[in-house]
Amino acid sequence: MIQNPGFLLTVVAFVAVIGPLVFVHELGHYLVGRWCGVKAEAFSIGFGPEIAAWVDRRGTRWRLGALPLGGYVRFKGDMNAASQTDPRWLEMPAAERAESFPAKPLWQRAAIVAAGPAINFLFAIAILATFALVHGESRTPAVAGHVQPGSAAAAAGILAGDRIVSLNGRAMTTFDDIRLFAQIRPGEPVTILIDRQGKLIEKQGKVGAVEENDGFGNRFRLGRLGIAPGEPVIEPVSLVRAPVVAIERTGQIIRTMVETLGQIVGGGRSVKELGGPLKIAEVSGQAATLGVESFVFFMALISINLGFINLLPIPMLDGGHLLFYGVEAIQRRPVSPQVQEWAYRSGLAVLLAMMVLVTFNDLSSFGLWDRLSGLIG
Repeated sequence: MIQNPGFLLTVVAFVAVIGPLVFVHELGHYLVGRWCGVKAEAFSIGFGPEIAAWVDRRGTRWRLGALPLGGYVRFKGDMNAASQTDPRWLEMPAAERAESFPAKPLWQRAAIVAAGPAINFLFAIAILATFALVHGESRTPAVAGHVQPGSAAAAAGILAGDRIVSLNGRAMTTFDDIRLFAQIRPGEPVTILIDRQGKLIEKQGKVGAVEENDGFGNRFRLGRLGIAPGEPVIEPVSLVRAPVVAIERTGQIIRTMVETLGQIVGGGRSVKELGGPLKIAEVSGQAATLGVESFVFFMALISINLGFINLLPIPMLDGGHLLFYGVEAIQRRPVSPQVQEWAYRSGLAVLLAMMVLVTFNDLSSFGLWDRLSGLIG
């Protein structure tokens, strides 16, 4: 039985994951901002009380906050860490105004904002490309090598040797495609198109559901069809193909995130499955106990998550800024300050509500509420 990591290891692992990823994200904003001639007044890793700080020769204040839950780059012309435009930027001297963020063309502002999530994706792609080079690419055919008796596949009439052509119309090229499709759809109906000795046959079935334990005491529900692959096929990956494999895997992960989020919004999944910083900290410690490769792979997953979340069209996030720029491009003028202020306040309320929800979920997963109810009872 794998033991849960100690508190100190959990804290160190969490900081080792979040710190570099936040730095990489903000570095994307900073570097593209410099390339566009925008002065960065502050570069912060973490929020809250300042632990350490220094000012470089360009006048940028680099600071380390006590709460390593995020960061920001404040450019000249920004009113706050959320990059709201300071209305007084127009009163600056011409030389200072020229190096302020609001003075830049729309495409440059959009590029600066998009650079944060983009570099998170690139960071993850670099990790996944390295893994592909080292371990190769799984190309096991989407063929049922064995069908588990009593499984969802058996109930649907799938036989050993059947090639799974598609599930709900989505093409299945490798066995990994089947696994990724099924695991986030426990209990859902599925249309299965199979190739049986050259003949296409359509089957109706239901994805099975199993409850698994990750070895750390966390239980979760996964979808299973109940088929096993045949002989595994692992193909070596060249240096040229490695980035392609990594991009494909990143795309699969993002698609899974989008589909899972859609299930939560649509009521197909419980909001209790959403996790927050405490859960990330716990899993960081767990990944650290499994070795360097598991820990680095976990960093890649969190980096993709960070990039994806920041692209959501919520004011206060990068995606919210990009949404404003999209509106500006269409109407040929910036969104009015009043609308922006209302949107930022609404966005802040949404983010705070989400933070409360995921923290509540995190504490629930740790059994805190059960323990409290036991004490009260």
